[in-house]
Amino acid sequence: MHYESGIHIEIGTILFQLAAFIILMLLVGRFALRPMLQTMKQRQDHIEGQIKSAEESRKEAEKLLEEQKAELSRTRQEAKEIIERAKAQSEREAEEIIKGAHERAERMIQEATAEIKREKEKALASLREEVGTLSIQLASKLLEKELDKKGQAKLVATYLEEVGRLQ
Repeated sequence: MHYESGIHIEIGTILFQLAAFIILMLLVGRFALRPMLQTMKQRQDHIEGQIKSAEESRKEAEKLLEEQKAELSRTRQEAKEIIERAKAQSEREAEEIIKGAHERAERMIQEATAEIKREKEKALASLREEVGTLSIQLASKLLEKELDKKGQAKLVATYLEEVGRLQ
């Protein structure tokens, strides 16, 4: 009997240890494991949130970088167009200045030519008047004297010399 009671005690001890282990597991599960799992879950959620936030920030930074690159490209293109328009405008203005200078020079040449022509006509008119006057004087001198051939040649030479000095 002694043998049976030893088994009975051992089974009772085993049952007691098993019951104590199950109770201990239930208590650990309820008071330690659940809060620990919740804390781990919260930490995991927090880390995943930070990773997601960092990924979104990275994507937004890439988007902003692309936008800035596009804006920089547009700005460079606009600056290039402004420079080209300014060059074209300066070239047009330079051409207009040169054209104006050519027109003024042409007008001045035309005015000078016209002035030279007027002065030439005045000189020719004056010369005609002088020649006319000299011709009349010569005719009157011829009429006053009847010259021989030698005297007439001398008078014509004098007349031509005087006309040469007037020109």
